[in-house]
Amino acid sequence: MTDNRIATEELHRFSNDPVRAAGRLHWDILRLLHELKQGLLKAKHKGEKLRSLAIDSWAVDFGFLGRGGELLGNPYHYRDAHTDGVMNKLFAEIPASEVFGRTGIQFLQFNSIFQLYAMAKAGNPILEQAEHFLMIPDLLRYFLTGEKHNEFTNATTTQLYNPISGGRHKDNGAAGGWDKGNRAAGGWDAELIRRIGAKPSWFGHVAQPGSVVGTLSASVMEELGVDAIPVLAVAEHDTGSAVAAVPALNRSFAYLSCGTWSLIGTEVDSPVIDERTQRFNFTNEGGAYGTYRLLKNIMGLWILNECRREWERAGLLYSFPELVKMAGEAAPFAAFIDPDDDLFLPPGDMPSRIRQYCDRTGQRAPDGPGAIVRCILESLALKYRYALGLTETLSGQRFDGLHMVGGGIHNTLLCRWTANAIGSPYGQGRTKEARSAI
Repeated sequence: MTDNRIATEELHRFSNDPVRAAGRLHWDILRLLHELKQGLLKAKHKGEKLRSLAIDSWAVDFGFLGRGGELLGNPYHYRDAHTDGVMNKLFAEIPASEVFGRTGIQFLQFNSIFQLYAMAKAGNPILEQAEHFLMIPDLLRYFLTGEKHNEFTNATTTQLYNPISGGRHKDNGAAGGWDKGNRAAGGWDAELIRRIGAKPSWFGHVAQPGSVVGTLSASVMEELGVDAIPVLAVAEHDTGSAVAAVPALNRSFAYLSCGTWSLIGTEVDSPVIDERTQRFNFTNEGGAYGTYRLLKNIMGLWILNECRREWERAGLLYSFPELVKMAGEAAPFAAFIDPDDDLFLPPGDMPSRIRQYCDRTGQRAPDGPGAIVRCILESLALKYRYALGLTETLSGQRFDGLHMVGGGIHNTLLCRWTANAIGSPYGQGRTKEARSAI
């Protein structure tokens, strides 16, 4: 920190590629652990004293530890097909309204609750040996420290955490949620966990962001030649950390965390769990400092990334700036897609799926990369406008603009078209401002 400002410097960047093996899609969890260690080594060699360590990641995915802390298999990746069709099967046993009423979390087929239910129904042998449920940052922290904790913001995304009453079991205690003023402390919903075929004993202490949850273990210190570094729980759902970093000047603000997924919403003091929130498929995820993030998940730039990968496989090598330039030159408002259509969830040939969607909806399909990219970006901007309006309705707030953060802010067209779509004055050519706070 210099001049009362925090400066950041990237020391080590690495890809995070899911691995398909034996028909399943997995996180390459041990590769990620290896790369984290390489980052620590680079920081050490830079000569700076390492004062703390924290990890955030995508939500919902998890791994299991068995007896003696052994990792049981490679964690499934949320885009694996084992949850296809599972939501309706679970709702035949537990009504959707009850699941939402207990958790306040929107329904996405890859939520942890559906992954666990699918594993239980398939008789997955991992569940017979499981002793501890840890989400991806929790699991990586365990490998580094030997300590087992579930962090609050990520725990809420499982759709197994009750933010109101909790249904706590003996491992939770008062640490199950944030108890401040009139806010009810929640915790793991033991009854819901049992009803999907899981065990409440797998789910342990819930740590709040900002708490120290261990230090590097002796074996890791010896391996890397570093001292005992405190390891902290932060808002370990990456969206929670992104929202905590939004440079909003007012307590009431709207945000759009834009990347592979787009997450648009606002912070609220207490979860908003009612019929309207369920109908519009909004969610109440835990945030930093005892807040909740009332938001909607939108498919995001995943669709563009998959198009680019498909073109690369065909030998067409486009950089993202080239694709954005071609999109700007394409005809406007030629076709639209719903980014959240189930067609666009799995990996694969996304240009063909966009054409399929247009055929199904009676539109002329975009032809060529520039037109396809324009279709994607315009569709996202319009979906953002729709979701922002719903956020205002559900939260009872009005917002002057939209704070846009994340990797997607480098896409100047998306920022400009989003500003235009929501009617922000920053849409009038003020690109730099639009990227940081539309």
